Amino acid sequence: MVSMQTLRIGNGCGFWGDNLDAPIFLARDGKLDVLTLEYLAELTMSILALQKQRDPDVGYAADFLDVLERLVPILKQQPNLKIITNAGGMNPQACARKAREILKRGGLAGKRIGVVSGDDLLPRLDELIAKGHMLTNLDNGAALASVRSPVVSANAYLGARPIVEALARGANVIVTGRVADASLTVAPAAHAFHWKWDDWDRLGGATVAGHLIECGAQVTGGLWCHWDQAPDLAHVGYPFVDVEADGGFTISKPAGSGGAVNLETVSEQLLYEVGDPAAYLTPDVVADFTSVQLRSMGPDWVQVSPARGKPATDTYKVSIAYRNGFQASGTLVMIGPNAVAKAQHSGEMLIERLRRIGIVPERHLIETLGTGACVPGVLRDAPEPVEIVLRVSVQDSRRAVVERFTKEFAPLVTSGPPGVTGYTTGRPPVREVFAYWPALIDKRVVTPCVEVLP
Repeated sequence: MVSMQTLRIGNGCGFWGDNLDAPIFLARDGKLDVLTLEYLAELTMSILALQKQRDPDVGYAADFLDVLERLVPILKQQPNLKIITNAGGMNPQACARKAREILKRGGLAGKRIGVVSGDDLLPRLDELIAKGHMLTNLDNGAALASVRSPVVSANAYLGARPIVEALARGANVIVTGRVADASLTVAPAAHAFHWKWDDWDRLGGATVAGHLIECGAQVTGGLWCHWDQAPDLAHVGYPFVDVEADGGFTISKPAGSGGAVNLETVSEQLLYEVGDPAAYLTPDVVADFTSVQLRSMGPDWVQVSPARGKPATDTYKVSIAYRNGFQASGTLVMIGPNAVAKAQHSGEMLIERLRRIGIVPERHLIETLGTGACVPGVLRDAPEPVEIVLRVSVQDSRRAVVERFTKEFAPLVTSGPPGVTGYTTGRPPVREVFAYWPALIDKRVVTPCVEVLP
């Protein structure tokens, strides 16, 4: 463990589906005080909500349980290591019960599991709307009542306080529902250093630390603009921070692991998914990212000076998902001369054939991948490629329309321009669409709940 003046917190997961080995290697080699595992995104919550509707005993990120089972030997070797994760998703109680079974089977029955819930607002939506909480869409100003019926999930982003309460009550493993990503790091630091909830600068510093490590390997060489200079990126190390009592910290990764931690990798992640860097809003604090200074401390070590923070807002962000029809995307590869024109024409033929039989999708998109179509207008013009991936997508409130669309790709093989290939994967699947509805709600009407399982 690190000295008493610092707390070492490492994050071994940046999203549900991240590298399953990363938490094991980080816990084994990182000499951590706290291991965090961040699984949730907006789409993830809607997926978990549907799982829970089908089976009340699921609705959490099941990968965590596999990881926890593999962590049992390490927890025996490192009895003081704590784990904090939002893997509970839509059902933290069920996830915590499964985790308790794993620990008991592994001979760790003495470990106490904390559960943080209270973020799920779906059962209360009608009550909240009736009391005047309109949950207005932050993007378009519409009231949630306009799409109330198809809503499948509504979760407030809780902060660090309930996690701190669970730590204070002796929890060794804490499973939460939806909390703000950075709060997974803020909580153990606030608990260890006995920060007050108006220690804005310290909370701001820990928020910067949490933001830097919340996406896992993105700060240790993943997505780095000079990725080819990151040694052994195939075995990239996941990050940890040594947080100090004043909110400053250093950031690194386990010795001997791949990737890189330097001024560029840290700077890039610092600005990732940030609107106003001078006012990064969290449930705990409004952090000023422009107030920090980065300093290289040697290979794979960067020091981050304490940040400034301002009082937190009186609202929680709420992530809402609702059913919004169906979609499908299909691809074909076009090769040879005039591949771009052939691909574009083939996509137009496909849509025209639907129109001819009276089927007009509400939305469609024709893309010629390989020409910069993913980011139109961003990339410079390139020489005409000799092969192109045609991707055609449709979205419609009527499933039958989308299903009919999926049957139009194969005919292009013999009735379209020459050079069609790559058509052996079958008809594209039809998927349900979940739209995102961001909103705010008064903190006073949301009550976090903390339990410690016996």
